[in-house]
Amino acid sequence: MDILQIVLLLGVGVIAGFVNTVAGGGSLLTLPILIFLGLPPSMANGTNRVAIFLQNISGIAGFKSKGIFVFPYSLWAGLSALVGAILGAQFSVQIKGELFNQILAIVMVAVVIITIINPIKNPTEAIERLGKKHQLIGIIVFFFIGIYGGFIQAGVGFIIMGSLTFINRISLVKANSIKVFVVFTYTIAALAVFIIEDQVNWIYGLNLAAGNMTGAWIASRWSVKKGDVWIRRFMIVMVSALAIKLWISA
Repeated sequence: MDILQIVLLLGVGVIAGFVNTVAGGGSLLTLPILIFLGLPPSMANGTNRVAIFLQNISGIAGFKSKGIFVFPYSLWAGLSALVGAILGAQFSVQIKGELFNQILAIVMVAVVIITIINPIKNPTEAIERLGKKHQLIGIIVFFFIGIYGGFIQAGVGFIIMGSLTFINRISLVKANSIKVFVVFTYTIAALAVFIIEDQVNWIYGLNLAAGNMTGAWIASRWSVKKGDVWIRRFMIVMVSALAIKLWISA
């Protein structure tokens, strides 16, 4: 591993960590980079989880330092997603590399189209819906989100943010704090599966993680300071950037 690869992974990691924490879609940058650097798709997927895991530790710490933490709903949602992630990760390590690349390409298109057509907005209702009924609905939904997150991860932030604002009417800042905790929790299971299957390159993963953690810490504090309006603006910019990237790649 040469110095240029280290710089590339650190730089992409900072951007991805910031993007993942504020909105979502950072893995749409890191997964193609890891594959470009020569990792097989399944190993790139597993290696990316090292960065995701450490990134979200940093993100959780950043949100808690600002007093933003939704408990115990974050815990129950995270545990539900963890169970789903085991299933998703097991499926991911079993499919062929070519099929994974095709699925990743489809996911990239879907994330861009869905987000542009139906951008995530702040809930119109003033009162959060955190009663037993809506928490139960959310926990069930997070099981399926965990399956997707365990399988591919890319774009899961948009799904989580959309689910929380639609089901629970939670503000984008609080939704972000729940998101980083949920992703951290289910990544424990997903990463364990990839480690057991020997699908993790630790050198690449730890270098990428250093960048991700830096970006996540900056973003977690920045998003609380700037508030929901700035998160929405950043998400619009991010979706546009992904669309341009996808067009160039095509």
